[in-house]
Amino acid sequence: MYPPRSSKKRSNNTRKKRKNRIWSWINFSLLALITVLLFYLFYSGGGRDSIPLPETGTASPSPERSAAAGTAGAAEPGALGGASAAPSDVLQPSASAAPSAEAMPTPSPAASTGSGPEQSGASQQAPGAEADGQSAGLPDGEDGSGKTVTLNFAGDVIFASKVGELLKQKGYDYPYARLGGMFLQDDLSVINLETPVTDRGTEANKTFVFKSPPEALNALKAAGVDAVNLANNHTLDMGEQGLRDTLTNLSQQGIPFVGAGADSTQAYSAQYFNRKGMTIALLGFTRVIPEAGWVAGKGKPGVASAYDSGPALKAIAEARKKADIVAVIVHWGKERENEPNAVQQSLGRSFIDAGADLVIGGHPHVLQGLEPYKGKWIAYSTGNFIFTRSSAKTTWETAVFQAECSVQGQCSMKLTPFEAELGQPVPMSAADGQKLLRRVESLSSGKVEIDEAGRVTEAGR
Repeated sequence: MYPPRSSKKRSNNTRKKRKNRIWSWINFSLLALITVLLFYLFYSGGGRDSIPLPETGTASPSPERSAAAGTAGAAEPGALGGASAAPSDVLQPSASAAPSAEAMPTPSPAASTGSGPEQSGASQQAPGAEADGQSAGLPDGEDGSGKTVTLNFAGDVIFASKVGELLKQKGYDYPYARLGGMFLQDDLSVINLETPVTDRGTEANKTFVFKSPPEALNALKAAGVDAVNLANNHTLDMGEQGLRDTLTNLSQQGIPFVGAGADSTQAYSAQYFNRKGMTIALLGFTRVIPEAGWVAGKGKPGVASAYDSGPALKAIAEARKKADIVAVIVHWGKERENEPNAVQQSLGRSFIDAGADLVIGGHPHVLQGLEPYKGKWIAYSTGNFIFTRSSAKTTWETAVFQAECSVQGQCSMKLTPFEAELGQPVPMSAADGQKLLRRVESLSSGKVEIDEAGRVTEAGR
């Protein structure tokens, strides 16, 4: 017997309603999933101005693989008078742009010890790993009477933009007038040269482009600056021609440079300095690169990249064999961020594990804290030094980071506070200096203590 026609109709309506409910739930679920994905991409740095850079190569022991990935942060400060953050200068480098990571073994203590051909008396200590548990600083009794060398590290330096205009009026020696000759009284002074030094070249397609006159280098040398780091996001602001001119102009003034070169061999190589019978190795690397083409390659001018940390770690391990003291300058982090990110911390520690005694950072344009690690020091950001003046007051605070080091590679650390006026660092008043020291101490996550004289010690040791 067939069911009444009305029953069939009710059954069909029921099935239609059930199908409609199912499709409604499917559509709602899809919309919810799309909303969650968009929210995740936006807040995880997927926006146009915050593009995470993947590691290049697969064979290197890059610390970023175990750290939270993050971009190097590229918003330039309001260097030309503005206070707002600028669009990112950091783009995706391709794997082919960086030096190959193949056949670059992880530096091991066995490979990082011994004396090199350039220094038969180099330290026999193994890097980082064997220093674990050792307190950062000099052992008791080291008084500097021929037993130690003094190294000064200062922040970002340019002779362009408003600084350049001021120096044309005041003279190129104006930036150093308030330093009291401190760079002439040490054994090695190093700054980050955040500009090409050239009269020509083609401007890079980026928000802030610097170009400084070669005439400025004579005063830089006369002030006692012994070496400069070129591994940063402005060295190729005037293209490869500007970089080649910079290398030539620095060489003519007798100012050694690290972190960039006519090819990858020169860019990743250390500079060696003999002081008081000790050999000091200096290297420079950057994790802030506007585009892949800036990375030095075989026969290609550029900077020493740390996105793939393998070549940097290999260079540090090689320097460890030849030097008593190994210092690394690194450009990293996010601008105007007071605290280092996980990538900075992981990369800095890996440099020490590879053989560095000191890791001195820059790029944020503000001071960040210090970290003692396996008896060594990581200074995450030295801030500005000779720079333009923005409306962000934290960019006005800076310091000279002074390390006193023994032949065993043990170093003390001391901060001398300065205010970064336009084109000239000026000593802070006693009261302001103490505020700066307390601030740096607080930014160091309880890992260090800084006394009134600026001496830094590991907390609890």
